[in-house]
Amino acid sequence: MEFIIEEMKPSDWEEVAKIYLEGIKTKIATFENEVPAWEKWDAGHCKTCRIIARSAGRVLGWAALSPTSDRCVYAGVAEISIYVGGQYKSSGVGTALMMELIRRSEEEGFWTLQSGIIKENESSRALHRKCGFREVGIRERLGQMDNGKWHDVVLMERRSKTVG
Repeated sequence: MEFIIEEMKPSDWEEVAKIYLEGIKTKIATFENEVPAWEKWDAGHCKTCRIIARSAGRVLGWAALSPTSDRCVYAGVAEISIYVGGQYKSSGVGTALMMELIRRSEEEGFWTLQSGIIKENESSRALHRKCGFREVGIRERLGQMDNGKWHDVVLMERRSKTVG
């Protein structure tokens, strides 16, 4: 499958939100229960390192960074969000998005990328391992879904070899 990776624009939000909703519905991709409005999502994510994979005008997947703290000492630490549309999984989209996000994050001076992944989301954990992340711990019964089910969260991180 051929696709390009490019910067996410506000005009991409409708398609990005549809992919995000697919993830929400799995009950293992996020603790969110609904897709936020663009304004809320925009305010919670870094202004740089927001990317999409696109083919034939369609968004196949997306990735973005969120700050982990507003303290200046953590300016180079960010949390990853990465989602691939269901019909494009196992097509290389996730790996391409992750590697490009890593490259761009290093250009922007980030030295640590981290993800909190619901333990049952083995495909996301495998993608992170493939792209150089390591598991640093498990936070037990960290979040409860709207269906009452508790989940453990695996904390994964990748330290830049070029920054920090």
